[in-house]
Amino acid sequence: MRQPALRLSALALAFVLAGCGQSSAPPAASTAAPAAPAAAPAPAEIPLIAREALFGNPAKAGGSISPNGEWLGYIAPRDGVLNVYVAPRATPDQAKPVTNDQNRGIRGFQFAYTGNHVLYAQDVGGDENFQVFATDLTSGETRELSPKGSRASIASISSQFPDELIISHNQRNPRYFDLYRVNLATGASTLMLENNEYTGFVVDDSFEVRIAEKQTADGGNEWFRREAGEFKSWSKVPQEDSLTTFLAGFTADGKTLYLVDSRERNTGAMFAMDMSSGERTLLREDARADVTGALTHPMTGVVQAASANYLRSDWQALDPAIQKDLDALKQLAGDGEYYVNSRTLDDQTWVVTVVKSDAPSTVHLYDRTTGQASLWFNTRPELDGKPLAKMWPVEIKSRDSLTLPSYYTLPTGSDPDGDGKPNQPVPTVLLVHGGPWARDGYGLNGSHQWFANRGYATLSVNFRGSTGFGKAFVNAGDLQWAKAMHDDLIDAVEWASSQGIAQRDKVAIMGGSYGGYAALAGVTFTPTDFACGVSIVGPSNLNTLLASIPPYWEPIKRQFATRVGDPDTEEGKKLLEERSPLNFIDRIQRPLLIGQGANDPRVKQAESDQIVAAMEAKQIPVSYVLFPDEGHGFARPQNRIAFNAVAESFLGNCLGGRVEPIGDDFTGSSVTVPNGASLLPGLSDALSAHQATVKP
Repeated sequence: MRQPALRLSALALAFVLAGCGQSSAPPAASTAAPAAPAAAPAPAEIPLIAREALFGNPAKAGGSISPNGEWLGYIAPRDGVLNVYVAPRATPDQAKPVTNDQNRGIRGFQFAYTGNHVLYAQDVGGDENFQVFATDLTSGETRELSPKGSRASIASISSQFPDELIISHNQRNPRYFDLYRVNLATGASTLMLENNEYTGFVVDDSFEVRIAEKQTADGGNEWFRREAGEFKSWSKVPQEDSLTTFLAGFTADGKTLYLVDSRERNTGAMFAMDMSSGERTLLREDARADVTGALTHPMTGVVQAASANYLRSDWQALDPAIQKDLDALKQLAGDGEYYVNSRTLDDQTWVVTVVKSDAPSTVHLYDRTTGQASLWFNTRPELDGKPLAKMWPVEIKSRDSLTLPSYYTLPTGSDPDGDGKPNQPVPTVLLVHGGPWARDGYGLNGSHQWFANRGYATLSVNFRGSTGFGKAFVNAGDLQWAKAMHDDLIDAVEWASSQGIAQRDKVAIMGGSYGGYAALAGVTFTPTDFACGVSIVGPSNLNTLLASIPPYWEPIKRQFATRVGDPDTEEGKKLLEERSPLNFIDRIQRPLLIGQGANDPRVKQAESDQIVAAMEAKQIPVSYVLFPDEGHGFARPQNRIAFNAVAESFLGNCLGGRVEPIGDDFTGSSVTVPNGASLLPGLSDALSAHQATVKP
């Protein structure tokens, strides 16, 4: 079934990391934990929200309807592990599990056009070598559709070929992805296209490979149109447009191509191109943000609505026939936002998710005939009635007058008049997103709510280099890791302090991947700007990071060379060395917590091991949490909760907020703490108690 979101460039799924710079410094502090935490800023009468409620499995998630309208499906825990549940459309309360993953959990699925299969992908231990699977809803049989050990994804499914799908995988050559036509019923796989040079393909609904893409020497992209079985150069995308220009797919008849294009403009606008004449029609543009979402007709593939997301998502109807539907969904969402998960082929039933910043997301069934929506499920009913805090969108100016779209959340109870300012400055967590070619956005953010409940403000900044705000904004981050990108973070903290939000000497920096790099940069390059840092799967040495990228990233290596630094030149190696926190550990003055997954294929364990070893050799205290069954981030809820239990104790020591005891939050986790357990109160005892319960 056609999905509402646009296809992202191959590079958009690449990374998660962060930057650094210079700024004014608060008084110096020791790396040792403070002897006596400050009083909790949140009123004592506000109940603690358990970490399990915020970071455990949702009750239900990812609602979808089959193309024929006969089945409803969602993801929910089965014996504590996320699996796919399916129910007849007529009796949604009779859902049964149709998959039986017993380890990492299934995080996404879709119905096949057969009306009798669900499709999903799964890796092993976070290695990101995803296999594609299909489960037969009649027999209950689950079949492997791609080989084990390779990285695979679904390249195309089509109502014209309901029993088949196109899968890409790199079993033959780890660097390149071939295309295979696979039969759902038998699993039989036929090679469609052997690939030895391209980074990706666009396949139409007739299962014709229409366009190929590969990276150019300058870090841009070149598109090749397939004619008479051969690919011929068709269009080039310069490096400056490579993160804001991409192909979004064809209509079902293959006559019209949709693309988002920033060439000869700043933000990526949506165009429709007639493939016969080459004529382009502008469909949607926004001067502040790229067009990033599309709603397409389930049969024709015609884009009927498009969205741009600056501080909030904004949908615009392109087809008058669905204007009344968008109006109804806007009313349904109220002060929140909505998106359409799936639509039946007859286009009478939509599955719609409503997102708010201070309430759990809800999933609804929308009937186009009546214009009415009925609640299907609440994703986290355990949060109903809990003291959730509002997220505030805001524009912050950098020191060079760049506008940084950002979001902050205040501690529960600190803003009784609701004006977006606490009664007095409060301890704050600067939460840095990964990527860096990604962005922060509006919605219920578990970390924001967690910190608000513990007595901290949370600030999330779309620093330069973030995507979604036009090419000038993203390109301003080129070669600026540990420089202007980090300056933006410091400038945002200074803004929060000037507004009476942040207590300037009580600001922690925390993030994952690029955000983890930002945390390491924060405690090394600006060693007194933050009270402490939390780095999750963050690279410490940019030269070793780029030397260890997965084989399938080799074809897009120029992107990293032009935007991060070129490891193939002496000048580039020197720049990467100068931007690597590992080389500046003597500057560290504040407490540091590091989290890592042993199977991470992007930021490998060595990135954390080497900085921990270097700090230990110089007797600089550091706490290091390692999960042997995780990859780039912590997918298993038991591990996620375990790490957050450690992080909460760490932040409590550093910022003085409320701390929920670790208790039994290590249960079911693979948590290990190779270094620095004794630096955090209660951690050694909790580890000993946990190890005593683990079977050998």
